[in-house]
Amino acid sequence: MPQLSRRAFAGALPLGLIGGSLLGAGLLGDSPARAATQVAAKAPVAVNPFAQIRIGRFTVTALTDGYADMPYDYFPGRSATEVERAASAQFTARPSGVRFLFNQYLVEDGERRILIDAGAAGSIGQTGQLPQALAALGLQPEQIDAVIVTHMHQDHMGGLVLGGKNNYPGADLYIDRRDVTHWTDPAKRNGAPDYLQTSFRMAEEVVRLYPRLQAIDGEREIMRGVSIVDLTGHTPGHIGVRVEDGGKSMIMVSDMIFPVVHPAATDVFFLFEQDRAAAKAMRDRFFPLAASEGALIAATHMPFPGLGRIVADRGEMRWQVADWALQD
Repeated sequence: MPQLSRRAFAGALPLGLIGGSLLGAGLLGDSPARAATQVAAKAPVAVNPFAQIRIGRFTVTALTDGYADMPYDYFPGRSATEVERAASAQFTARPSGVRFLFNQYLVEDGERRILIDAGAAGSIGQTGQLPQALAALGLQPEQIDAVIVTHMHQDHMGGLVLGGKNNYPGADLYIDRRDVTHWTDPAKRNGAPDYLQTSFRMAEEVVRLYPRLQAIDGEREIMRGVSIVDLTGHTPGHIGVRVEDGGKSMIMVSDMIFPVVHPAATDVFFLFEQDRAAAKAMRDRFFPLAASEGALIAATHMPFPGLGRIVADRGEMRWQVADWALQD
């Protein structure tokens, strides 16, 4: 058995043990280390979680930009009381609404780094953590080779234009042409409700600040093993991203699935959806297909890391959280 030095042994211990009872009062006494430990125990803990899975040659890292609680009356198709009751039954109810995470996914194959969505960047709720999450991986936004924006709502593109600048200067940017057309149309903006105005403004900034924007048409391959999936409905050009290699695959479905209400009911919507009939039709097609295939799904707003499967259970669809840690 190899001999470990005391330094190596300490380095191998979980951080919770190093800062906790293992090195307790009997060892620390009244030393400065004890004082520092007591201060740290009272300080709020800032955590940038991430989770990694392998899809063939790809490493997919789930990151989060933060969260926001969406009021219970933001889900047309059900009353606020019904949504709150469902959230309570799932032990996910918050005083201010249904908690939405803002998950992004970094796809790497050793040659290119592709980021799927760029987060809300502080424009909604407690968000703006994506840069720190990337930094925890040793990355800066300048090192991202491409960004795929699943649709032009503020919580998916805010990080692109935070501070009124191009924050991913080295990246090719891919957005469905239908969304680019819709969100840069002055007539559409003039007729839109107040809660969509930020998205219209950000869309104009994205087009202005990103000369490498590629407005894409329909399903296509971005690089070998990374392709666009048409999920039109939530917005005119709402897309997903399939990552596939070595007989494994994952589909990032963005806002096809919302917590508490999906996938059990396709007739429940979200306030930001303009074409509810199209959104319902897409979910009616996609949910049974995903269930029959056992597809691994990544979803922006589901509890972190947003990985799961849609399963058919006694005639109803439900979300099954996927095992992601220590998997082959």
